[in-house]
Amino acid sequence: MNEKTSMPFGLWPSPFKPEYVAQALRLADVAWDDEGETLVWLEGRSDRGVLVCAGPGDAPRDLTPTQSVRARVGYGGGDFAVAGKHVYFVHEGRLYRQPLSFGRAIPITPQFGQPASPTLSPDHKWVVYVHTYEGVDVLAVVDAEGRQWPSILVGGDDFYMQPCFSPDGTRLAWVSWNHPHMPWERSALKVATLDLNGPGAPRVAEIETPVDKPGVSVFQPLFTPDGRSLLYISDESGWSNLYLYDLEAHTHRQLCDEQVEIGVPAWIQGLRRYALGPDGRRVYYLRNEHGFDRLWVYGLNTGQARAVESPLSEYARLDQIAMSRNGTLAFIASSPTASAQVITYRPGSGGPVRVWRRSSADLVPPAELSTPRPVHWTADDGNEVYGLYYPPADAHFVGEGRPPAIINIHGGPTGQARPGYNPRAQFFATRGYAFLEVNYRGSAGYGKRYIELLRGNWGVVDVQDAIGGAQYLVDAGLADPDRLVIMGGSAGGYTVLRALTEHPGFFKAAVCMYGISNLFTLAADTHKFEAHYLDSLLGPLPQAANVYRERSPIFAAERIVDPVAIFQGDQDRVVPRSQAEEIVASLRRRGVPHEYHLYEGEGHGWRKSETIEAFYTAVDRFLRQYVIFA
Repeated sequence: MNEKTSMPFGLWPSPFKPEYVAQALRLADVAWDDEGETLVWLEGRSDRGVLVCAGPGDAPRDLTPTQSVRARVGYGGGDFAVAGKHVYFVHEGRLYRQPLSFGRAIPITPQFGQPASPTLSPDHKWVVYVHTYEGVDVLAVVDAEGRQWPSILVGGDDFYMQPCFSPDGTRLAWVSWNHPHMPWERSALKVATLDLNGPGAPRVAEIETPVDKPGVSVFQPLFTPDGRSLLYISDESGWSNLYLYDLEAHTHRQLCDEQVEIGVPAWIQGLRRYALGPDGRRVYYLRNEHGFDRLWVYGLNTGQARAVESPLSEYARLDQIAMSRNGTLAFIASSPTASAQVITYRPGSGGPVRVWRRSSADLVPPAELSTPRPVHWTADDGNEVYGLYYPPADAHFVGEGRPPAIINIHGGPTGQARPGYNPRAQFFATRGYAFLEVNYRGSAGYGKRYIELLRGNWGVVDVQDAIGGAQYLVDAGLADPDRLVIMGGSAGGYTVLRALTEHPGFFKAAVCMYGISNLFTLAADTHKFEAHYLDSLLGPLPQAANVYRERSPIFAAERIVDPVAIFQGDQDRVVPRSQAEEIVASLRRRGVPHEYHLYEGEGHGWRKSETIEAFYTAVDRFLRQYVIFA
C-alpha cells in the first residue's frame, strides 16, 4: 500500500491540467437516421460545432468540416435533425441540407434571421422550424430542397419550441409561450390541422389548444404512431410527469404521478427527456431523482411503469434520449468520474453499452478523481436546501487541517447542479479544495414548489443558501472557515456579488463570471428570452424599482472588500460587459484587490479552447495568491 505524500491543500500537483479541460469536446446532441443504422452527433470543438456520423462497420467521419453548426435562437439548441438520407443543420443563420453518405451541403433558406429546431414532415418534403428575426418568433416552413422561399406557418406568440409532425403529416404540435412568462412558468400545448392540398407549402387550417393554464408548463410533445394521441410532459401536479392527450376524445390522462422530475426547464431548443419504442407501446423516459438520471419505461397498454435494469446505471446523467427504429437507444451520458460520451444501448438485449465517442481522453484515472455525494441542510424558513459535495481527491496526497472550500453557484437561476462529469469540480478537488455545488431554493429538479421559493426572493434566499452551504461544510468539519471561496457565473455571478456586498469578510475570495451587477440595466439590455424574467424573480418595473435598487450589487459596491476575480466575454448579449466593468471601476477606485479578464470573441460562457485554458490558469493563480498563501 502506497503512503500518501503530505502537501498543503490547494497546492496538490493535479493531473487535471488547464489544457486538459480546454481540449475536451462538448457533446451537444445525438440522432438516428430513418433506418436506425447511422448515428449522428454534434461535437463542440473549441468555438466550432461539427456534425459527425458513423454507420454500421464504418469509422466516424466529419460531415461538416468547414461549416460550424450552431443555432442561435435564445440560448441555442435545436441545431440539427436527421431524416431520410440527409441531415439538416443550422450554419450562420441558414438551414442546410446535406447527404449522410457523400455530397456537399446546400442552403435551403436565405440568410435571414436565425433558425432552429428543423423538423421534417413524414414524407420528407417539408421542413418546419423555429425562426426569429428582429424580436419576432414564428414557426416557418420551407421545402426540403430549398426550391421555394420560406413562409410563416404559425405566428402570434412570443416564443415557440419543439414542433413535431403526426405520422401522416396532417397535424403539427408545438409548445409556445408569451411574456412575461418563462417556458417553465406557463406554456401552452397547441395542435394544428394542416391543409396539404394547396399548390405551395402546407397551411394551417385549424388550431386546437389542449393545454394552456395559469401556472402550468408543458414540454416535448410527441404523437403516438397511430396518430390518435399526443404524449407530452406537464408540471400540473407540481412535478413534471408524462401525460397522454386523446386527440379524438379531447381527454388527458396522467401516466406517471411521482415526486420526481421528467422534464427540465427549457433554457434551450431541442431538449428531449423521453422516446417512444418502435412498436409504439412503450415510452422510455428519464427520471431526475435529485439530480441522478434513471431510465424507466411505461407500458401504454399495461399502464405500468418500471425501472430499466441495465448497464446504464453506471451513468449519473443521461441526456438527449433518441430511439432508433430497431429499438436501440442513444444518449449523451456521463458519470462523476467518466467524461461525457455518445452511447447506445438496446433495452432487453442483455448486451453492453456501446461507446461511440468520448468527450475527452479520460487521462486521469477514476481513482484520482473526486466522487460527489448529495448533501442537504435546513434554511431558516425550514426548507431543505440541496447540494453536491466533492471532497478533495486524495489518491496520492494528504493535507493538514481542513481544506479550503469553493462554494459554486449555478446559473439560471432555474438551473441544477447534477452529478454528471464536472470538469470545474474535478479541477479544484484534485488540487486539494473541497467543492460544493449549491442547489439553492429556486433550482430545478426538486418540484415546482422548490422553484417558486425564489419568486420575489432572488438576491436573498440564493445568498442565504450559499452562506448556509459554506456553514454546513464548516460545521461538519469539511472546510476551513478562514479559507472559503464563492464562485459562480451569470445568475450565479449575481449571487457572488450579492454575497460580497451583504456578507463582507465571510468569504476569503470570490470568482465572478459574467455576473449581474445592475438589475435596472439588465432588464433594459438583456435578450428577448429573459426580457421579463425579472418580473417574477423581483417584480415588474416601475412598481418594484426599490427592490431592483436594493438588490443591485452596483449600488452597494462600496461594501465589497474581499479579493475578487471577474471574467467577462466581450460579445455577451445576455449580460453585457458593462455589468462587469461597473463593478471593476468601483474596485479599482477603492483599491480592493481584484483581477479583470475580458475575453475577446466570447459570449455568455467560454467556447474557445484558449479561453478555457486561460480561465483555469488565471483562477488557480488567483486562489493561490489570495487564499492559499494569504
